[in-house]
Amino acid sequence: MIVGFWIAVTGLELVLFLAIHLGGVGMALLDPMGFEHVSTSLHQQAWLPWLEGALLAAGLGHPLLSLQRARANAQARGPAGGPLRSRRQGPWEPLEALAARLIPWSGSLLLLFLAVHLAQLRWHRPPAGAELAAVLAVLRAPWCLALYVVAGAAAGLHLLHGAESAVRRLGLLEPDNALALRLGGRGLALLLGAGFTLLPLALVLRPALPLLAGQ
Repeated sequence: MIVGFWIAVTGLELVLFLAIHLGGVGMALLDPMGFEHVSTSLHQQAWLPWLEGALLAAGLGHPLLSLQRARANAQARGPAGGPLRSRRQGPWEPLEALAARLIPWSGSLLLLFLAVHLAQLRWHRPPAGAELAAVLAVLRAPWCLALYVVAGAAAGLHLLHGAESAVRRLGLLEPDNALALRLGGRGLALLLGAGFTLLPLALVLRPALPLLAGQ
């Protein structure tokens, strides 16, 4: 019970960060100068290392706790138990079932992406005023762009399963609110997944958009 609670708490902490991060990085597309100003101001804050430490703890603790929970569940079911299957029906059910089966893979991909992303843009942070240029330099490498796009899709799939799982583990899922929470979770998964999938492509294509419009 305690493990499930902390899986949910760390997962929701990461989702909150992703939502804020998507909004911040989205400024690079809509307001490049504002993006540079916010980035410079953020990295001058004394509380930033503490926040990054909390996010790192959540980012490492969430998969480790999930792995512990998965092993405990597998041992409880035994070798003949087989995978769990949902009894719900609906147009979203096949995609949600796929998301549940891919949880270990999507989670592993996100950890790989996190390591690459930090190495590229945090551990070797660009100077003030050059944040967007550094992001674009990274995304111009085809393998990096592919990794960022696939990681965005993986985040959406991971959240499609994880949102309902989190509220269930926190004891918030009730018959009266189940539909609203499921729809909210699906909407959030779609928003964040599509946002992080399309934003790298939009940033790479942005310099060419005026040229394309003029043709």
